[in-house]
Amino acid sequence: MSDAARLLDPYQPHVSLLHDLDARVKLALAVGFILITALCPPGAWPAYVLLLTITISGALLSQLGLGYVMKRSLLALPFILAAVPLLFTTAGNTWLSFPFFGTTANISDAGVVRVASIALKSWLSVQAAVLLAATTTIQDLLAALRAYHLPRLLAVTVALMWRYLFVMSDEALRMLRARTARSGHLAGRKTGGRLTWRARVTGGMAGSLFLRSFERSEAIYHAMVSRGYDGEIRTLPTRRLSQNEIWLMIGGSIVLSMILLIGIMTGG
Repeated sequence: MSDAARLLDPYQPHVSLLHDLDARVKLALAVGFILITALCPPGAWPAYVLLLTITISGALLSQLGLGYVMKRSLLALPFILAAVPLLFTTAGNTWLSFPFFGTTANISDAGVVRVASIALKSWLSVQAAVLLAATTTIQDLLAALRAYHLPRLLAVTVALMWRYLFVMSDEALRMLRARTARSGHLAGRKTGGRLTWRARVTGGMAGSLFLRSFERSEAIYHAMVSRGYDGEIRTLPTRRLSQNEIWLMIGGSIVLSMILLIGIMTGG
């Protein structure tokens, strides 16, 4: 595996129950989990606790460890910042007031509940996505999407996008390695030029990266065509789901529906 593949591929090979589970089952349960999490109303804390229990159980069953899942789920934090204005715009009782540029900013209790709920739901959803990506290869995931009748063109687009992402990463690593090999460094002296010079060099490298990755992608495509590629990525026929897997999907759907019901009853 190349450096770029190790850097970008989220799949973590382990021997676990979650890794051995069919990708179609994992995809259905993960999408259902994210959907139920999104539908839970603000302030449904018991439902959030139950959903968190499910993700923790999945992290333990996958042998990935809580630290791995929790650390990567922090990816949701930057997107939570978009919900911060709700602290000031949601109607409710004033929870905190402070001066802000000559005026008074009021944070309502309903705004705090809403923002905290959005943060928790985003965090839980990313945890489910992390578990799915870390326990399922991209080939199995695409096969599962095709089994659920994802349009062929969309599946091929996703597959090629994933492949060319590594192509661009390999080219970028080669360029950085070449730059390092040609760059001198004297101890005690600052090197690299001014900020404008660095920006100009970075822009040139970005343009060169685009041209090199485009040329390499063309070579890969011609190689695929010469080997019989006709727009369809063929895989082995998918087997039928076993009765245990079907019952697992049914049981998971029932549990998630009950959690949603609890959320509706306890939410604001």
